[in-house]
Amino acid sequence: MPKYRNALPQLAGDKLFLSDGGLETDLIFLRGIDLPLFASISLYFDDDDPAVLGDYFTPYIEAAKKRGTGMIVESATWRSSPDWLDQLNVPADRHEALNRAAIQSLVNVRTKHETKDSPIVISALLGPRGDGYTIDTKMSVEEATAYHSWQANLFADTEADLLTVATMNYVEEAIGVALAGKAAGLPTVIGFTVETDGRLPSGQPLGEAISQVDEATGNYPVYYMINCAHPDHFATTLANGDAWVSRIRALRANASRMSHAELDNAVELDDGDPREFGVMYADLRAKYPSFVVFGGCCGTDHRHITEVANACA
Repeated sequence: MPKYRNALPQLAGDKLFLSDGGLETDLIFLRGIDLPLFASISLYFDDDDPAVLGDYFTPYIEAAKKRGTGMIVESATWRSSPDWLDQLNVPADRHEALNRAAIQSLVNVRTKHETKDSPIVISALLGPRGDGYTIDTKMSVEEATAYHSWQANLFADTEADLLTVATMNYVEEAIGVALAGKAAGLPTVIGFTVETDGRLPSGQPLGEAISQVDEATGNYPVYYMINCAHPDHFATTLANGDAWVSRIRALRANASRMSHAELDNAVELDDGDPREFGVMYADLRAKYPSFVVFGGCCGTDHRHITEVANACA
């Protein structure tokens, strides 16, 4: 049975929860692991419980334990929806098993590491049907709901505590994910990415997108997340925001100040300044009390999140 699905501890107050960093950039640039199509689900092709993922999460969990924070671990399923698995030449009869294995390995991580003061919440991670940076496969709300329902229904039958979608770049797909999560009975987090101007890649203002999802779903998302953008890219947007800012509880920012286009073409990892990263998060936490879940995205690793824990906790 899911441990926290009916009472997510990160909603209970202002206790800090850490998450991990940029899984894919860590595996590729720091560990030298080939990830076809940037898909970390490929780790499960020949192993139901890859040791490298246990090793990857350990320093993050140790940072959480040291500071008495909670921890949210996200599955390696950002690119494990049917279209992506088809592109990876995975037979259709293996799609479900791979997604289930990704959740079960996080159950193993929780069993090994969780303490009373540092609860570990399991997040089933979804990604966009198309590219995370550009809108190359735009769907209607109905099409997005139908597409993402397969994974949402599957994850509802696992020990995942919640459903999180990352790098949403247009609002119709985000609404579809929220409706799929609602139908499956899974608490759902909507993660939007923004460009250097603080707007979605679609050009829509972030606050407008959040309000539109809430209106279309009856405020179903338990909270919103900003991910895959540097804090400099959205700081002004937040400062000029309205009530919608309080709907954001999670940040998973990039270490780099580069644009999405620049990151797409980068051949070397830009890991920024981990200490500065922590200070910037502490400043955001002080300004916006609703922000309680802090992790990283492209270019970040356990050093960045340890600095976040030190600066914020």
